[in-house]
Amino acid sequence: MLDAEEVRTFVQGTVHFFETATGHPATVGSPYLCIDKSAVVQDYAGVIGISGNREGKVYFTAPRGMLSVMLMCMNETDTGEQNVRDLVGEVANTISGNARRDFGRNFIISTPTICDRTNAAQAAATTGRSFVIPINWRSYAANVVVCLQ
Repeated sequence: MLDAEEVRTFVQGTVHFFETATGHPATVGSPYLCIDKSAVVQDYAGVIGISGNREGKVYFTAPRGMLSVMLMCMNETDTGEQNVRDLVGEVANTISGNARRDFGRNFIISTPTICDRTNAAQAAATTGRSFVIPINWRSYAANVVVCLQ
């Protein structure tokens, strides 16, 4: 299970991503432990498998509207399905990649699996306890979910 410092790694990586990529800071709510093992999923999720000295998943899930506005803030005019899916994967990959710096080279991250609401719950389901990190950006709410053994 994660300790407070490890959770902070994901919080800082998320805040840094939003500030750098969109020019608009995100705020983070209080992380909480999701005990019921059900996946916290919105319209899209970018799921990263973790292996090496830690096992599990990290995923970013957000509503489509948020992802579309993020693309516009990044000067992308095409907010179609493919770009939305690419963005949710990029966010998950960047957050996990930044965490790898703190966890070390044996924190091995997979390429993102991109899901929409129809298959996200299955892909994001975890076998252990997950920490949910609420993300607020502009008027939108998203989550980073971390489940590491």
